[in-house]
Amino acid sequence: MRNGRIRFRTGFLSIGVMLALSHAALAQLPRLPSPTLPGVDLPNIGDTVSGTANGVTRDVDSRRLTSLRDVRVRELLRTQRATVERDPNGAPAMRAEIVAFSPTESAITSARSAGFVVLRDTVLDGLDARVVVLRAPAGLSTRRALARLRALDPSGAYDFNHIYLDSGDVEAEVSPANAEQTDRSTPTETAATRIGLVDGGVDATHPVFEGALIHRHGCADKAIASAHGTAVASLLIGRSERFHGAAPDAELYAADVYCGLADGGAVDAVVEAISWIARERVPVINVSLVGPRNVALEGAVRAVIARGFIIVAAVGNDGPASPPLYPAAYPGVVGVTGVDARQKALVEACRGPQVTFAAPGADMAAALLAPSFAAVRGTSFAAPIVAGLLAARMREPDARAARRAVAELVSQAVDLGAKGVDETYGNGLVGGAIRTEPVLALVGPPAATVAGSARR
Repeated sequence: MRNGRIRFRTGFLSIGVMLALSHAALAQLPRLPSPTLPGVDLPNIGDTVSGTANGVTRDVDSRRLTSLRDVRVRELLRTQRATVERDPNGAPAMRAEIVAFSPTESAITSARSAGFVVLRDTVLDGLDARVVVLRAPAGLSTRRALARLRALDPSGAYDFNHIYLDSGDVEAEVSPANAEQTDRSTPTETAATRIGLVDGGVDATHPVFEGALIHRHGCADKAIASAHGTAVASLLIGRSERFHGAAPDAELYAADVYCGLADGGAVDAVVEAISWIARERVPVINVSLVGPRNVALEGAVRAVIARGFIIVAAVGNDGPASPPLYPAAYPGVVGVTGVDARQKALVEACRGPQVTFAAPGADMAAALLAPSFAAVRGTSFAAPIVAGLLAARMREPDARAARRAVAELVSQAVDLGAKGVDETYGNGLVGGAIRTEPVLALVGPPAATVAGSARR
């Protein structure tokens, strides 16, 4: 906390966002400053939007969007050099940390004898599993430490402690009163629909959550609001006179895996968050985060899906030629892409067999930090629409009910692109009516633009 304020970073301000606004409304938008990013020449948001209230056009360079992902990782490595490094494939990971998924006691004993130190040992009650984070011996690189553990325990599951990123870098400031919140008042009746969220913290003081029942988890029970987590949560359960999410008034179980830390979002925190939601028996879990394949995350995802839960995940914004991102690309996960107001796939959205559905992901507004709204763009903001629609069909975790819920949504999907299932739109568009007009971003204090979802 500095000068009585807390700063949250959640998205690149200058990624071009397509807003369905008239030129008159556009003129009222505050001109947003461009971030200073080494090696990237970005236009101001005011230079990247054009169109009318019924449609917009914009030239989007997918190569630039891909470079923005790389820039963000480089910036993380530069500013958090003491704690963050790249794995051999270039993905960010916690320096000198190895994550083990459900290791045996004998394996941990062998690791300790080899000089490893147990940093965290967490029982995953909801998964009947365990995640252990080990620190590599002094003088041993993380890569060599991982190889040594795998050699000591060939049947074990060990990996880098990868960092999973949300949608980028939007800067917003909130007062201490908003930073450490108290729970909202409990409704008179428990909501029938329950949804889980793995993301940044949610600003429960925002008017769209008035009367909502929000259960928090993580950060030592401190509420640390983030713009990305708040935006995604609003698209899940938000409701006001001019705004509604996919499952308004549903009960939300929100796990914060960042806690306002620049190097937050490590895989052990993501796995523990999924486990907590599973322990609470919340049937649908939204994850608008992406990163590389990881054995701990894969183990957790496989376990919850086998128990009848549905995981909905953003496919990411690394572009059509990008390799698959996780957890969306794991078998059984409902991967979601985004479309604009013209029902065209976002040019930056990843494609492939991991795409199950398309949903609105641009030309719309979501809640920012209270009491503002923001124009949002990216697959992060399409995923909660699908999660909300599926949650309305699920009361308890159940494998048969999960298959039926997905099948029902498939039957309602509007086929887009090539006839039938394809790698751009999956089974088609759902939740098309759940698109709040972006002009709402002009209501109240000047609102920033939350860009992207899930860019690794």
